[in-house]
Amino acid sequence: MSIGSLFARHALYRPGQTAVVFGDLRLTYLQFNRGINRIANALLALGVNKGDKIATLLPNCLELLEVYWASAKIGAVVVPLSTLLQPKALVSLLNDADAVMLVTNSGWADAVESIKPDLPNLAHDRFLLTGGQRKGFRDYQGLKAAASDREPDGEPVGDDDPFNIIYSSGATGRPKGIIHTHRVRAAYATTFASAFRITPESVSLYAGSIVFNKAFVGLMPVVFTGSAYILMSDFDPALYLETIARERATHVILVPSQIAALLDLPDFSHEELSSLEMILTLGAPLDRAHKDRLNRLLPGRFHELYGLAEGFVTVLDKHDYPRKPTSVGAPPPFFEMKIADPNGIELPAGKIGEICGRGPILMPGYYKQPELTRAAIRDGWLRSGDLGYVDEDGFLYLVDRVKDIILSGGVKVYPRDIEEVVV
Repeated sequence: MSIGSLFARHALYRPGQTAVVFGDLRLTYLQFNRGINRIANALLALGVNKGDKIATLLPNCLELLEVYWASAKIGAVVVPLSTLLQPKALVSLLNDADAVMLVTNSGWADAVESIKPDLPNLAHDRFLLTGGQRKGFRDYQGLKAAASDREPDGEPVGDDDPFNIIYSSGATGRPKGIIHTHRVRAAYATTFASAFRITPESVSLYAGSIVFNKAFVGLMPVVFTGSAYILMSDFDPALYLETIARERATHVILVPSQIAALLDLPDFSHEELSSLEMILTLGAPLDRAHKDRLNRLLPGRFHELYGLAEGFVTVLDKHDYPRKPTSVGAPPPFFEMKIADPNGIELPAGKIGEICGRGPILMPGYYKQPELTRAAIRDGWLRSGDLGYVDEDGFLYLVDRVKDIILSGGVKVYPRDIEEVVV
């Protein structure tokens, strides 16, 4: 079953429930589902078929969410691309993904126009522009307005059909398209809804870019439970705190640099954040001083997640933090973890080795790269490339990251990418 079917379900049984808030837009599940259906039907009318790759080059916006879930309903595969990409890298990823359509906005139209000759898979009428009209681009809003808001009548979508391809360069900087199926994303939904205690009454706030895999850690439980999702265009610390207080947000996901920025605000007031039930940090280690201050000001809310987009995570629960403050937690239910030596043999507690894991969110593989898939997943275990150890209670502690990368705001930046920009 398609994860897109969740929206039809919520539109039927909880039509008036707030689905998404973005800026001045506030849509119920009934309204949001109708918009998703319009885009899905417009894509079908343009000849997009099940399995076709639809790339996006968009900042946080309602249209990006619509493309995600419209693609899910018709079995298309969404390929979200970062707006930080240089044109050369953009061409490489679009061609590697076999994208047949690109959805962007006016801010990137000139860049896209300049690379059109290098994109043989994209026909001239397969470039959609979400804001305004321009020669060489189809009008996204016009297509949406002209399409039916009924449930799309496409090919059946199954659990093992791919939903998206997320690009991650990994240790070498070579692009790798991580495939996530509908089954994998459904497991994201149930795993993290349980781990973070997200219910239909929850209100989740997110201010990071939703093109990165970490966004789905919070997005999928919201879609599953039919709760409210507040999306900010970008992260502004003062506005972020105001939004929490105004919307009575219950669940937030932040990278360490965002937490530091919030705590450094001169008018930071933890009393205004009393609605929060979860503060999750992920993407990079959070230093102990910030952890301790956060837990002193807002006790009983802090969670930490360690994980790989390829499909393994550990979660430090808010109730485990007081006794395991330097740990990154334990595997959720149905996940397994081991610390292995170079031969893949499990090491005892206290011994440092490579972190390996498996579970229901494990990717089926990298897109068109079977050799890299076999190198990453051996005997069913995902090899993380990260070093760590477990204590006598089975909790994981990170020691070092083998990968030669720089973490900036929770986003992986590779030295060779910096060199290309500088040169």
